[in-house]
Amino acid sequence: MATYDTDHLRNVVLLSHSGAGKTILSESALFATKATTRLGRVEDETTTSDYEPEEHKRQNSVQTSILPVMHGDYKINLIDSPGYADYRGEVASALRAADAALVLVSAPSGVEVGTIQMWQMAGDLPKLIVVSKLDRENSDFDRVMAALVEAFGRECVPVQLPIGSEADFSGVVNLLDPNADVPDDLADEAEEARERIIEAAAESDEELADKYLEGEELTQEEIYAGIKAGMSEGTFIPVLATSALNGVGVDELLDSIVGLLPSPADRPAHTAQRGEEDIELAADSSGPLAAQVFKTSADPFVGKLSYFKVFSGTLKSDSQVWNANRNENERTGTAYTIRGKEQEGVDELAAGDIGALAKLNSALTGDTLSDKSAAITLPALEFPPPVFSMAAFPKSKADVDKLTNAISRMAEEDPSLSVTREPNTAELLLGGLGDVHVDVAVEKMKRKFGVEILLMTPKVPYKETISRQSNSHYRHKKQSGGHGQFAEVYLEIQPLPRGSGFEFDERVVGGAVPREYIPSVQKGCVKALDSGVIGGFPVVDVKATLYDGSFHPVDSSGVSFEIAGSNAFSDGINQATPQLLEPIMYAQILVPDGDTGDVMGDLNSKRARILGMNPEGNGFTTIEVEAPQAEMMRYATDLRSQTQGRGTFTMRFDRYQEVPTHLVDRAVEQQKELEEARA
Repeated sequence: MATYDTDHLRNVVLLSHSGAGKTILSESALFATKATTRLGRVEDETTTSDYEPEEHKRQNSVQTSILPVMHGDYKINLIDSPGYADYRGEVASALRAADAALVLVSAPSGVEVGTIQMWQMAGDLPKLIVVSKLDRENSDFDRVMAALVEAFGRECVPVQLPIGSEADFSGVVNLLDPNADVPDDLADEAEEARERIIEAAAESDEELADKYLEGEELTQEEIYAGIKAGMSEGTFIPVLATSALNGVGVDELLDSIVGLLPSPADRPAHTAQRGEEDIELAADSSGPLAAQVFKTSADPFVGKLSYFKVFSGTLKSDSQVWNANRNENERTGTAYTIRGKEQEGVDELAAGDIGALAKLNSALTGDTLSDKSAAITLPALEFPPPVFSMAAFPKSKADVDKLTNAISRMAEEDPSLSVTREPNTAELLLGGLGDVHVDVAVEKMKRKFGVEILLMTPKVPYKETISRQSNSHYRHKKQSGGHGQFAEVYLEIQPLPRGSGFEFDERVVGGAVPREYIPSVQKGCVKALDSGVIGGFPVVDVKATLYDGSFHPVDSSGVSFEIAGSNAFSDGINQATPQLLEPIMYAQILVPDGDTGDVMGDLNSKRARILGMNPEGNGFTTIEVEAPQAEMMRYATDLRSQTQGRGTFTMRFDRYQEVPTHLVDRAVEQQKELEEARA
């Protein structure tokens, strides 16, 4: 593949609600530019973009794919990102590599939940809207245009009109071409739409506005300049029409990408750091090298494949680069351009281009590769935090040794996955953005690393404490021939403020317990902390004070006092009105205004406490709540169902709180059932 200079590159991320047609549009673009010899189809499992078995099984994209197409003298890097909500981490990676966004809207479905969410994720990227599937039944371009204006404003302006509708959709009228052939039945509509384009173009520039208001005709160059300026500022968003399956409007779309969307050099400079200094990094091939890894793919045979974008300078094959994040040298080996799963070696990649490197030693997603003499770091990628977790267990003994490595490799490939060890339950938790996200990760681990994992509902890390003071006494006496065992201790057990943990003290007088045995009593108490009296949960926020006891000059020992201390502590806990504590989570839940009633009703059923409601505008409200973790285990699924996927939330641990008395037995029984399921 030839090397393209920065001005002849376009990096475009495809965004949409799931199922709007991003993958088939990419496939149609590949076919139209002769990058492929046939049009792949999702249902036939033959698309270039969706090549993973998990994508074939589910019939939708689960990862970002890079699909370069050559259109005239230009290279367009299409970045096909998943539309399903569980893969927003992949979208975050794709957005870092993009200079513009192509937002697809299915003509039969119109503006959907995912359309709005993806629009928000795209931020200030220049955007083109593509109305797809115009060949389908119930497709209506005018209806979609009205929905776009309602959702995103009058900045959405059609620059094409469809010729025919549904099965008769056969072409598009390019409103930016004054010499375009316009069917008679579209003449009035085309004239009105073109006037709207000229008006919108003029609004983006004062000189053009003055010229327009004075009645002067804008030249074609001025109209294009106004459109590009408006797109850069977000005040002009062109809308195009396509049927990817039939190839209608695809060539015109590629023309629009080249003619309207910015090259990497046209985008504002990126803020980066060189040492302690903030710098502005423009897409200049002669500038200092700065290439950022935006995606990592783990493969047991090929090894690690690091996808990168060159933000500045030129990255060459078989060279030395400096990983500024890890302070390590990296040997690049061959640099590749990527088309789906296919790799093609190149000598170098210019500023703005996208490629991949195999088997880098230390580079992870977000790392910047630069020259050691000018070590540059670009801002880290931000991924959505996990909101759904499952406990992961190896299916067999053969999987035990491979489990940790496989999970860590998957988290390296997908930073929106999390792997944590819950200290109170000792469970390995695999977290993601939803149940499908976690399930697919497990499928990949089985296929790539041969590890089979069982997923189970995590245990709630309950704890136990006490609500009043008690005094306990325990005498340990055992005689079995020869030296026996003897120790007697008296403990005072007191509750401590929440979060205090455990304290031990002593006020023994007269040598009732020799000094050398007091640490053994403390050790016994600490051991007893691991298993409380309600359900065997850890005991917290308790103070134990040793105030009396007795010993035998021959039979007493450290072990004897440890046993006595442990039993005295457990007895004291039992007498001090033990209480069950549960983790309370703080959550911020963003929901459409129309769903707030249903969401709050559901939260009330989960024992949540509503802290406040804050209108966010655009028809959404944030609900702040505190709720028990036990009730929020599957909240990602619940919220998606209640809001048709429009609601989102973040959640974090806040504190421990007493479980209501009438729910204690149920909580203990549920934990026992989970224990039995794991046995």
